[in-house]
Amino acid sequence: MKALIVLLATGTVMLAQPTAPTQSAAPKAPVESPLLHPDLLKAKAPDLFRVKFATTKGDIVIEVHRDWAPIGADRFYNLVKNHFFTDASFFRVVKGFMAQFGIPANPKIAAVWESANIKDDPVKQSNKKGMVTFANTGQPNSRGAQMFINLADNSFLDGQLFAPFGTVTEGMAVVESLYNEYGDGPPRGRGPDQGLIQSQGKAYLDKSFPKMDSIKSATILPAEGATPAAPKK
Repeated sequence: MKALIVLLATGTVMLAQPTAPTQSAAPKAPVESPLLHPDLLKAKAPDLFRVKFATTKGDIVIEVHRDWAPIGADRFYNLVKNHFFTDASFFRVVKGFMAQFGIPANPKIAAVWESANIKDDPVKQSNKKGMVTFANTGQPNSRGAQMFINLADNSFLDGQLFAPFGTVTEGMAVVESLYNEYGDGPPRGRGPDQGLIQSQGKAYLDKSFPKMDSIKSATILPAEGATPAAPKK
């Protein structure tokens, strides 16, 4: 690159520095969601923590006790931290039984979690009303990301590998008000097909089951009684 010769009013000739060509910033690559890599989401949960679900019917607060079911508590903690439940629907609400959720709204994310199973926890708590428990397929070590809130005393589930990891401490009336007229899924009811939720996501539910309630966001709440950290200078 050639230098520029500048003639000043005094007649003095100065050598100006060459100007570097302007380069356009390279476009940033899209950030891949951590949810596409279930095996990497292995943070250990606190011994006791609370999660707030903001839903289309109101807020629900779940208190999680890691000692009840540590493997399940860790899985739930990682799901919440990484926004797994955003726009996820309560796709199976059976009156007097339970409200099930945990299939993500995005089919791409649903596909990688379909087989991301965790080992079973021993059942230390009973499936009483308000208890939150991972679903399973009836086979050992088949828990994934689906879970349910018990709407009644379902202690008959205790002997079937259903280990509660938390309980609803606020908003149980909200849970009981979730839309339940669609009922169970096929073949026992006219509710949504889980396979179609997996493959089509929330678009399928919005089109075919428009009254279904969903989770708008899930956040981990500060520990009760904790003093907020002072802002850094």
